[in-house]
Amino acid sequence: MANQSIARQVLLWQLALVLLLVAAGSGVAVHAVRRSGAETARERALDVARTLARAPGLAEAATAGDPTARLQPMAEEIRKENGVDFVVVMSVAGIRYTHPDPARIGQTFLGHIDAAAHGRTSTETYTGSLGPSVRAVVPVAGADGRPVALVSVGVTNRRVDALVGEDVPLVLTVAAGALVVACAASVAVHHRLRRQTLGLGPVELRRVYEHHDAVLHAVREGLIVVDADGRLVLANDEAVRLLALPTAPEGRPVQTLGLDDTLAETLAAGRTVTDEIHLCGTRALAVNISPTGRDGRMVATFRDHTELRALVGELDQVKGFAEALRASAHEAGNRLHTIVALVELGRGEEAIRFATGELAAAQDLADELTAAVHEPALAALLFGKHAQAAERGVQLTVTGGPAGADEADPLDALAARFEPRDLVTVLGNLVDNAIDAAVSAPPPRTVQVTIGTDPDAAGALLLRVADSGPGIDEPLTSRVFERGWSTKEGYGSQGRGLGLALVRATVARHDGTVDVDRGDTGGAVFTVRLPALPAQRPGEEA
Repeated sequence: MANQSIARQVLLWQLALVLLLVAAGSGVAVHAVRRSGAETARERALDVARTLARAPGLAEAATAGDPTARLQPMAEEIRKENGVDFVVVMSVAGIRYTHPDPARIGQTFLGHIDAAAHGRTSTETYTGSLGPSVRAVVPVAGADGRPVALVSVGVTNRRVDALVGEDVPLVLTVAAGALVVACAASVAVHHRLRRQTLGLGPVELRRVYEHHDAVLHAVREGLIVVDADGRLVLANDEAVRLLALPTAPEGRPVQTLGLDDTLAETLAAGRTVTDEIHLCGTRALAVNISPTGRDGRMVATFRDHTELRALVGELDQVKGFAEALRASAHEAGNRLHTIVALVELGRGEEAIRFATGELAAAQDLADELTAAVHEPALAALLFGKHAQAAERGVQLTVTGGPAGADEADPLDALAARFEPRDLVTVLGNLVDNAIDAAVSAPPPRTVQVTIGTDPDAAGALLLRVADSGPGIDEPLTSRVFERGWSTKEGYGSQGRGLGLALVRATVARHDGTVDVDRGDTGGAVFTVRLPALPAQRPGEEA
């Protein structure tokens, strides 16, 4: 039985219980009918005996010279009319005057008559001449009120059983109907339970639960299940961590879980999503949503792409650096051919001047970047962006912000406060957007990067990126940091409209601010301000 499905086991237990209950109920009902029949027989015997004892002329007939002649016909008529088995009129001493069997007239009555002889009515079940019977004995009072005769009326147990037997088929019919209804209900419960448990047995269900629980806790992706009403049904540990879900989130609408509005709307919409990037707090999550095929539920998985996006930014930096090296190598080849040609033409001094001039220009660019930026990753990023900007006809300049003579270099503080990947995320996305904006506007195309301290807040770090592009209209400045919003045409859901959202999330993680304004030339100016002290991360000691 252990290998049978839970639905079948429940059905068998239900049928056994139903049979037991119906059998017990039927037995109780038959017993109640039997008691009711015996009580009915007792009441009938008592009523008939009392009525006969009070009949006019009975006392005179009982005390006459030949009571049997007058009382026997009367007793037999009353017996037949009332459906009793015997009506016996006797003397106070118990000598019968009447009896259904005339041969027993004149004999002593079998039963207890002491109470009736003293003027009290009595009932009992006693085995007499006709077998076991329910009987009543009632005194017949004379003119002085003293008993002058006794009347006994009885119903045999055979008649009681016959009366009970008439009701037993009804009891059995009701029991059979109840059994059929209960069995039908049990079968219906069996089919429903079988559908809900997929016909699995307890061992299989336990194995499925253990596997399900192990996978939910071990998987490195966040996983949640949302029902057709947009309520959270299930969330594994990684989903709770990635989405920063509150305590006991199950059963709550996803809009009340503190998620980003666009992410909550996507989860509640019930549509299929594939690798769609959403922001949740300071994290960039790749979201996949698909239906389960049952009850309109949707399963959503989340992968943390925050580090991946940062790595992509670093790869972009390396790619830019490689492109810069490629362009430099190309230019260096051209210049080397020029120098070689000058030497072959016998113009050595001109070759020296040409070579030292190119070397001085390259050294000036390196000196400019290293003077403004001490963080190696950031310097490499800006060096690559400088080459990219130059190839696209944009002049990229990097300057240091205002700093006092006694202040430490702001980039040293920045490097101690930020991880390099955060620097690449913030400044890399701002510079990329600035170059794209500058290219979309007529010449001169420029991008100005300023790194230093904020003159309006002592010790606060400032990063400012200004471009000569068309700028951003005032009504749109509040939307530029929304995920998916972009001024670039032809963008889809993957990649575009995410850079500035990542900038805002990264800056917010360090309790900083990022603003956008229109510059003097009409282009956009993005300003990032970071507080003097870094934000305390969860789990860090103060």
